[in-house]
Amino acid sequence: MDTKKFKRSLQQSAHYHRKGFGYEYEIMQTMNMEYQSSLIQRMRQNNYQWQNGKVTIHLAKAFGFCWGVERAVAMAYETRKHFPNKSIWITNEIIHNPSVNRQLLEMDVDFIEVVNNDKDFSAVKQGDVVILPAFGASISEIELLNNKGCTIVDTTCPWVSKVWNSVEKHKKRNYTSIIHGKYLHEETVATSSFAGDYLVILNLEQANYVCNYILNGGNKKEFLDKFKNAHSAGFNPDSDLEKLGIANQTTMLKSETEQISQIFEETIIKKYGKANLRDYFMSFNTICDATQERQDAMLELVKHNLDLMVVIGGFNSSNTTHLQEIAIGRQIPSYHIDDATCIKLDNSIEHKPLGKDLKLEKNWLQDDHVKIGITSGASTPDIVVEEVINNIFAIKTNN
Repeated sequence: MDTKKFKRSLQQSAHYHRKGFGYEYEIMQTMNMEYQSSLIQRMRQNNYQWQNGKVTIHLAKAFGFCWGVERAVAMAYETRKHFPNKSIWITNEIIHNPSVNRQLLEMDVDFIEVVNNDKDFSAVKQGDVVILPAFGASISEIELLNNKGCTIVDTTCPWVSKVWNSVEKHKKRNYTSIIHGKYLHEETVATSSFAGDYLVILNLEQANYVCNYILNGGNKKEFLDKFKNAHSAGFNPDSDLEKLGIANQTTMLKSETEQISQIFEETIIKKYGKANLRDYFMSFNTICDATQERQDAMLELVKHNLDLMVVIGGFNSSNTTHLQEIAIGRQIPSYHIDDATCIKLDNSIEHKPLGKDLKLEKNWLQDDHVKIGITSGASTPDIVVEEVINNIFAIKTNN
């Protein structure tokens, strides 16, 4: 399929919308009432700190809603206002935040049902309105919806679209796209659908494995088993790892994406020589500004000699998980929660340790003075951060 031609055709359709519907001021007023926080505003004015009794909170200087997320949520709100009597669907969560998604459900915006790990579009009818979320949708999903005669509202973040443009360039020159990401993540599923040949790399260990295969060869079956479901159909590591282009899921750790790109660049130089690098290797900067800002702010926050860290965001949020990794890397006790209900007034907390299932931990706040760092992923509203802080203060008041 010529994905670029299809996208151009879609964008010229009267049933495709990439912008809002003219209710920006009204919708922003509504969102400010629902998602903004007076406490968080006061903390920003107080050098991102707040003390209450024996608790000192240090807030990251960049956290929470990014521009792309705010834009996607606002477009979803505008869509409901513009089509008050239409059935409205979202192909996935609009963003990875439970409170925002609950709010959309209350507005009678439905989510496509997932059955046996596959989305079931059978309930979507001709004339229905379908919203594509901030991290996009696969080309096959978009084509299906277009063929059904749906009105499509595309809230895909421009940073994600930038990655799609990169893999389109790889495909045009018959380069294999090496995508740093999680192969099951909705954004990476969408990105890979715009690529030609591709391989999804999760981390540095996998990158080193692939580079060793490029230089020294190896067991083809072992390679394909290791990257099962993480490569294009018919992928052959013996022939498809010659010319490479680097792309990434925008929410991955900036430093790791840069290291992976460097490892592949050095490998291509070793194999073909520095003079031939441009004939075999392409790399574009597709790291999201907002993701980078939140990671940089986290790196500053962990310098405050913190007793513990609370990271707020959806448990399926990649950018939130990477913020937690930074705290763990500095050996700071870290608690990943998705909203304030995870913090109980009996001084227990339900949290998700990195790479593990939910865990209930008792007596997580010590009796004496405690210094707590707080940050949140790009899909978390300020009001959720305020609710978390208030619950922490309540525990220290009651115990």
